[in-house]
Amino acid sequence: MLKTGKVPENILRRTIIKQIRTKREEILVGAGVGEDCAAIELSGDEIFVVSTDPITGTSHDIGALAVHVTANDIASSGAQVIGIMLSVLLPEGSEEEDLKIIMSQAEEVCARLNIQTIGGHTEVTPVVNQIVITATGIGKVKKDRLITTSSAHPGDDVVVTKWIGLEGTSIIVNEKKEELQKRFSSSFLETAKGFSEYLSVVEDARIAASVGVSAMHDVTEGGIFGALWEVAEASGCGLDISLYDIPIRQETVEICEEFRINPYMLISSGSMLITAPNGLDVVRALKAAGINAAVIGKVTGGNDRIIRNGDGTRYLEPPGPDELYKIYRK
Repeated sequence: MLKTGKVPENILRRTIIKQIRTKREEILVGAGVGEDCAAIELSGDEIFVVSTDPITGTSHDIGALAVHVTANDIASSGAQVIGIMLSVLLPEGSEEEDLKIIMSQAEEVCARLNIQTIGGHTEVTPVVNQIVITATGIGKVKKDRLITTSSAHPGDDVVVTKWIGLEGTSIIVNEKKEELQKRFSSSFLETAKGFSEYLSVVEDARIAASVGVSAMHDVTEGGIFGALWEVAEASGCGLDISLYDIPIRQETVEICEEFRINPYMLISSGSMLITAPNGLDVVRALKAAGINAAVIGKVTGGNDRIIRNGDGTRYLEPPGPDELYKIYRK
């Protein structure tokens, strides 16, 4: 059993550092015993892009989620993520095997996306009752190719990649498996659990940026409604969105109905929200690469953020707590 406090050096070496196999030439100093900082070399016309995220909504696949969520943030800026730092807080009673599993999950995603783990912190502490990971990603992008959330323009098309609710659906299946087995078939639940394979939007962002976009924003806490609000608020514009056109899997619909959850307000890593002068070109390029995508509406002038559902309309509101947290009250 791991003792309270910093993880011992011998465990740090064999369980964490030994698993970091993905390397980048830009990293001059990476993770190592006694190293408090990483050093990264970039060329003169490139800039750093940095993002940090905690993973607190689930304990399942937490190492993989930490890398995906942060890499997605970096990708939404048009940048390539090159390094990640992981701060891991473990509750008392944790075993070395718990830490090994986390790092194995993280390195598997890092290898897939060519990201080097360049440092972080590991500690056992009585102030947490489940594992908490905070991931900080570092990316690079040419100065003239930086994309922001605040650059949507009236007249732009609004595009969504893959399907909303993928992350939330996968988490719910992991957290509420026994309850769901009473209602759904094993094959249905396995399919929904497998949505975790779609959580990266790094390729979505690369393809979209190559076609031409004005803004990108990965859909995380608060779901697609929250992401739409954030893009509109950051850009000082309105929206006219068709609910019917927002892509969603049937598995997500049925699982959300079971827990009376609004899937449009459910954490949705794996889906990228994009605004572009010609959204159909973006959709065609994504589909040519095997990535589902759809135009769901328009950016408008003014401040009205409208969601159309048949003959009815509603107005977006500032995002509240994610719908995922409702499953922990049942």
